[in-house]
Amino acid sequence: MSVSPRSNDRPRFAGSSISGFWVWTVLLCAGVWGFLQIADYAMGGGSHAIDRAILLSMRSSADPSDPAGPRWLEELGRDFTALGGTGVLTLVTLTVVGYLLLIRKARIAGFVVVAVVVGLLMSSLLKSGFDRPRPDLVPHGSHTYTSSFPSGHSMMAAVCYLTLASLLCAAHPERRIKMYLVLVASVLTVLIGVSRVYLGVHWPTDVVAGWLAGTLWALSAWWLARWLQRCRQIEPASSSDDFAD
Repeated sequence: MSVSPRSNDRPRFAGSSISGFWVWTVLLCAGVWGFLQIADYAMGGGSHAIDRAILLSMRSSADPSDPAGPRWLEELGRDFTALGGTGVLTLVTLTVVGYLLLIRKARIAGFVVVAVVVGLLMSSLLKSGFDRPRPDLVPHGSHTYTSSFPSGHSMMAAVCYLTLASLLCAAHPERRIKMYLVLVASVLTVLIGVSRVYLGVHWPTDVVAGWLAGTLWALSAWWLARWLQRCRQIEPASSSDDFAD
């Protein structure tokens, strides 16, 4: 007597895929709308009182040229901001790609490379398009070479760390590992963005816009990776993974 396949497998797969697509679409539209609202404020001709107030709150009241707090805190800010630099992000990405290759997830590794490179190109295009000047209220605590909006460090931290975390989650079936990876990536992204304002090289709205744009890209990469897994175009988290949440 033959055993018929589970009757609820196909509908559940299709239903979860469609609902996931609509959730992703709503989040993407809301995120794009939020980014455009921030851009409108940042590029407007107003006084940008919120930006100025937050930036100056991170400065000594006696001397605005001096970041608030002891010297070691300023050095810590430079350490955190370095984690969003091109060199560090490249090294981290290559390390993760090497790990994925070692565990025989070659197609996920290739997807990681494409996702991070495209995110970098998007960051460069947005900066060139908006071309917002850097803050001029205080001396810069880090060297700068590009325009201000959106923050490249903040956006690329989100693009790189959150994308890497989400795609590593796609390679691991255990929920606790997924949660840990996303938590670490989120903390790193926040610290890098805050350090840019603390060092006086970005307005707060630059950082928020960078976080938002980078997170939207990471979310899109995560959703696309899940869809490709369902289509069997990239490796599942395990050989027995049924792509359920």
